[in-house]
Amino acid sequence: MNSINLVDVIMVKIYITESSKLLKPTLEYLKHEANIRGVSVFRAIRGYGENGNHASSLIDLSLDLPLTIEFFDEKNKINIALEHLAKTIKPEHIVFWDAKANI
Repeated sequence: MNSINLVDVIMVKIYITESSKLLKPTLEYLKHEANIRGVSVFRAIRGYGENGNHASSLIDLSLDLPLTIEFFDEKNKINIALEHLAKTIKPEHIVFWDAKANI
């Protein structure tokens, strides 16, 4: 029988748009400097926010769609990453919460 080894982590979700040009530097930082164990990026087909509506259709390949960047890791690594990310990403575009992971 497998044993469960739960650890406290922080789950983070960042909201940006493709046109913001924040995706590449954010991913580079998370991978190479913060050493976050894994990151997922999701591209939305529709959304709205402070910069208006963002949408795509079958004939429109918009380059300004909403993106979310999700990741989690141990609290100390996430806290350092959040301090750094707050310099380039608006605070209201970063949400995070405590979670448990089976590691």
